[in-house]
Amino acid sequence: MHRFLRSIGFGKYQGKKEIARLLDELAQTGLQQRIQIEPDANLCEIRAEVAEGMGLAIVGETDEKGNFHREYYYPYLIGRDMSSQADCSIQRHTEKETYGGLLDESRVGISLIFYLDNALEYRERGLDHLSQQVTSVNLTGLAAEGKILLPLHRTKKQLERAKVAAKDRNSLVEAARNGDEEAMETLTMEDIDLYSQISRRVMKEDIYSIVDSSFMPNGIECDQYSIVGEITKVELLTNRVTEEQVYNLTLNCNDIIFHVGISRADLIGEPMPGRRFKGQIWMQGVVKFSEE
Repeated sequence: MHRFLRSIGFGKYQGKKEIARLLDELAQTGLQQRIQIEPDANLCEIRAEVAEGMGLAIVGETDEKGNFHREYYYPYLIGRDMSSQADCSIQRHTEKETYGGLLDESRVGISLIFYLDNALEYRERGLDHLSQQVTSVNLTGLAAEGKILLPLHRTKKQLERAKVAAKDRNSLVEAARNGDEEAMETLTMEDIDLYSQISRRVMKEDIYSIVDSSFMPNGIECDQYSIVGEITKVELLTNRVTEEQVYNLTLNCNDIIFHVGISRADLIGEPMPGRRFKGQIWMQGVVKFSEE
């Protein structure tokens, strides 16, 4: 069973046989797309949408008689907002015909790794000798559990100062990546000062009153992150199969806009714009390619 199946409203499906029956039913009505990757092998993907922009992708192969043989599946959520235009590279996973993307995103301070949701399009463009250069990425995340945190109250002057500081830091990070030693030294000194300030404040304040947003790798799987982000929009979706309700939260985390899907039953607290979401997510992404 996929761990994040419950994130799109399939929390009641626990056993392998139950899930297999569900996948067989959805495969009958889903939208099928197939590409020929070798003379005797093809790649077939069936997308079964259970709510707007949310569903299950079932991937496998069809035989000579047109029968579909499932190899793997995964839940997906498609985001409408462009998250990043940073340099992005795509690599295939070792085990099967799946791909991961790596974003060189300076706003986060780390390279963001995500599960490529439109892998079939990427593969097809390679077969057709079309450009596979990435121009932008729409990121989404699926969460199995999460909490709502109250917002930090800041004045307009504090918000403007934070924006300027973030912009200056991004410029320094970019310069440091290009080999600027002075920028490296400045960043090191800033990190030391920041650590010192947080160490003093955390003795008397809660950590989430100091850190308004964060983006940290979580566990041993490289596309999972522990995040704290500000909610900018809340949408409630209903899974047409189970009638379970799922939140589609639009988040601003380290100035990156993306969507997070989580079952209403798994979210502690009432999400509202301005409040913050805290949880562990499995990051996905849909990449847009250059048409040149």
